[in-house]
Amino acid sequence: MKEIRLGSVIIKNRHKRGITQDELAAYLGVSKAAVSKWETAMTYPDITLLPRLAAYFDISIDELMGYEPQLDKMEIRKYYFQFAEEFSILSFEEVLEHCHEIIKKYHSCYPLLFHMGILLVNHFMLAGSHERSEQVLEEARELFNRIKTETDDPKLGKESLQLEAYCLLILKRPEEVLGLLGEYMPMSGPEEPILASAYQLLGNYSEAKKILQIGLYKEVVSICNILSSYMNFCEDDQEEFAQICRRFLAFADTFHLDTLHPGIMLPG
Repeated sequence: MKEIRLGSVIIKNRHKRGITQDELAAYLGVSKAAVSKWETAMTYPDITLLPRLAAYFDISIDELMGYEPQLDKMEIRKYYFQFAEEFSILSFEEVLEHCHEIIKKYHSCYPLLFHMGILLVNHFMLAGSHERSEQVLEEARELFNRIKTETDDPKLGKESLQLEAYCLLILKRPEEVLGLLGEYMPMSGPEEPILASAYQLLGNYSEAKKILQIGLYKEVVSICNILSSYMNFCEDDQEEFAQICRRFLAFADTFHLDTLHPGIMLPG
């Protein structure tokens, strides 16, 4: 759990309500200086004031204190598989409500939100109608967008970006996919098939092929570099060395690397 963030929570909710430190102080019967010290974390309010503060901002005391419960990997997996099973035995809306309860309870546990987003993506087609399915998919997209924006985990942020783009693709919003990933992002990884599909939906087949060709080229070169490096560790085993060498040459021949990338064929 992160440290108490009461000061920043007070500031956020005070601004949300559009009130000054003087107005909050007057409501609570304290000085403006006291409110200022709370917001800068120099001091904390008296414990008897916490319920009044929480009620005034219409939030729970946990939210007021900045309490952010977190789940570990096993707990997240448990919820995921529990809800996945429920989709087969309960109504879609009933399971969705269970998901909403957990998302609200652990609103700052981004790995949990990520898996809830995946759960929705994997089951949105059960919603009962095309319109409702799109609403659920949009809900998943919003989860991935929030994670991408707020998480301090770069890997989780990148995966959320990719899944947000995937949701947009299913929703037939290719322009937003390109805006999210970048129209000219020659990046290796899952972005390339998504980008290519977005261009395909826009009728731009030449750009779709170009994106995939760039990705394919980079992956082929990457594999050859790995094979070449691996051969260096097989020099004491002639049989294994010869086997890797044959695979390397067969792979290079398949993709015509002697003309496509002659440099990779030269010995290191």
